[in-house]
Amino acid sequence: MSNSIKMRGLLVLFLIVLSLVSLGPTFMKDSLPQWWQKAFDPIHLGLDLQGGMHLVLGVEVDKAVESRMDSVVDQLESQLRDKDIIYKRVERVNGDQLAVIVYDDTASAAVNALIADQFPTLVPMPDSRSGNYLQKNYRFSDKEIASIKDYAVRQALETMRNRIDQFGVSEPVMQRQSDNRILIQLPGVKNPQRAIDLLGKTARLEFNMVVEDADIQQALQGNLPPGTKLLYEKRTDPRSHAVTEVPLVVYEKAAITGDLLSDAQVRIDTRFNEPYVAIEFNSVGAQRFEQVTAANVGKRMAIVLDDTIYSAPVIRERIGGGRAQISGSFTSQEATDLAIILRAGSLPAPVKILEDRTVGPSLGQDSIDEGIKSVIIGALLVVLLMLVYYRGAGLVANVALALNLLFMLAMLTMFKATLTLPGLAGIVLTVGMAVDANVLIFERIREELHLGRTPRVAVDSGFSKAFITIVDANITTLIAALVLFQFGTGPVKGFAVTLSIGILASMFTAIFVSRLIFDIYFAGRQVKKLSI
Repeated sequence: MSNSIKMRGLLVLFLIVLSLVSLGPTFMKDSLPQWWQKAFDPIHLGLDLQGGMHLVLGVEVDKAVESRMDSVVDQLESQLRDKDIIYKRVERVNGDQLAVIVYDDTASAAVNALIADQFPTLVPMPDSRSGNYLQKNYRFSDKEIASIKDYAVRQALETMRNRIDQFGVSEPVMQRQSDNRILIQLPGVKNPQRAIDLLGKTARLEFNMVVEDADIQQALQGNLPPGTKLLYEKRTDPRSHAVTEVPLVVYEKAAITGDLLSDAQVRIDTRFNEPYVAIEFNSVGAQRFEQVTAANVGKRMAIVLDDTIYSAPVIRERIGGGRAQISGSFTSQEATDLAIILRAGSLPAPVKILEDRTVGPSLGQDSIDEGIKSVIIGALLVVLLMLVYYRGAGLVANVALALNLLFMLAMLTMFKATLTLPGLAGIVLTVGMAVDANVLIFERIREELHLGRTPRVAVDSGFSKAFITIVDANITTLIAALVLFQFGTGPVKGFAVTLSIGILASMFTAIFVSRLIFDIYFAGRQVKKLSI
């Protein structure tokens, strides 16, 4: 036996062993050592095969516009003070408009000049007078509004992706749809409500100073001092774990926001053996936090998440280092989810669930069973046909077909591809197509034998003449499959994955493995008749 045959045989043997090893965690997960399971992932199943969640979320983009206007209000107030422009107040009105109330025409002209220079995205609206005051009105340009809404959806999609990645869902599907919608599919999710809570929480973190001298009774009746709001602090009794809500009046303008966070981790309070979330600010946030705590020693600072006060500790001294903690009698799961949300960032606008469907694992198992049955039936029919029509050579084609299925499943695990129900259809199609190359080769060999060639010459000539045709036919199909993968979505992409992998595997087994089997058969012997 020549060295060439030995080297090719060792290559095929190595690929067979590697494929079997990589498929171990898929078929024998519970009986394998831990290092083996870590080295190779099992085949990932899509939502239609293993069950999971199908969500369609709507991003409330109008809230994003309002939030951006609030930011402009804060910036404009700082600019007016820096320029020594006298004004009464700056506020957001009618949802997405801005009003600057001034006393005279001189201040009005100064405001116009400042906004034209520093805030070019604002366009003026008709002014209005009320007594001795002049109210100057502005709004975002249509182009800016469209940009804010588009950015809100894109940022929401990225934030969702970050949260899901830390949540630990393998092979999620996240796509932007029309009308500010986001499609999310989470295969294998065992706790749908936890996923909904994790994705739907806005997670706007703020540190607001408490108004110490506020009259709570008046606040409960709606009589709030200007620039303040009424929130409720959640307090949990350490013994009975009963939760009560205590009203507190805080300043509307946040002293620090969660945008300045750099990290959030779960820690355990050794005194009460309860988890809390330790947060750390970036360099800008750490400096700001130190300044705020230094200026408010002896006062209370409320830690507010989505308009709920988790704690309102008294600032005892200036706090350097940019570290703080959020405590509130969390369970371990609640603390973990809160840390995930804070690390991933807050949503630019609230989202609401427009569609929520859960695919049960039983339906997925039925699909798997039917898909496996179709693969087995299709393979058996092909095997029988090849044996009946090509006899001994058909056995070679069947060995190549079996290795083709083995290599195809192994590549699914190695490439971490997701197997879906359309993907199973792609496998069935590949089984039928896998013997096409062998059929071309065998027909060429038959032609050579009819011309009187010896079996060895006929095999050599058959493989060489069919090679170009096989490559051309499979390359064109592969290009179509790659186009489907690039531009298709959902089921189409799942079909394209298995079709592409199947084409590559079938080309290798038909051209390389089949030829190797014939060479081994001819090695060291004189073959006068070929069963084909």
